[in-house]
Amino acid sequence: MSKPKPEEYAPFYQGYVDLVGDDDVLEKLSSNQKKTYEFFLSLPPDKADFAYAEGKWSVKEVLGHMIDTERIMSYRLLRFSRADHHPLAGFNENFYTSKSNYRLRELEDLADEFSALRKANLYLYKNLTEEELKRKGKASNAIVSVKALLYIISGHEMHHINIIKERYL
Repeated sequence: MSKPKPEEYAPFYQGYVDLVGDDDVLEKLSSNQKKTYEFFLSLPPDKADFAYAEGKWSVKEVLGHMIDTERIMSYRLLRFSRADHHPLAGFNENFYTSKSNYRLRELEDLADEFSALRKANLYLYKNLTEEELKRKGKASNAIVSVKALLYIISGHEMHHINIIKERYL
């Protein structure tokens, strides 16, 4: 599958698409299911509630945000792949995280949830037809293709893993 063209997503998502690069996005999503799961399980226990600065999310909250985002982006992907053209609202990740209970949960439980969510989503992702991948919809006041959503989901995950490695460890 070729990389989506810039007109298939809002400029805000360029960094996520770039992180995937020319790699096979479906293979990346599949292999990162295990890598991300193992990464979070490998973290020292004292890092689970660590935030690198005042007002920043803890490691558990970052993982929770990754779960929320994958759910929302996958919902968009499902709707648009089925030719549902009703515009979808955006979401405020800070509000979502502030209303979550991620701080109270165990990191292993969140890692399990992430892995299970990705496993379920891969059945959808891997069975999209060429026609479905080309379909577009409007979310957060911007047009996005189904193919671009796959890249956004993958790049978003990679982005946050990089941030954790750089700022939390």
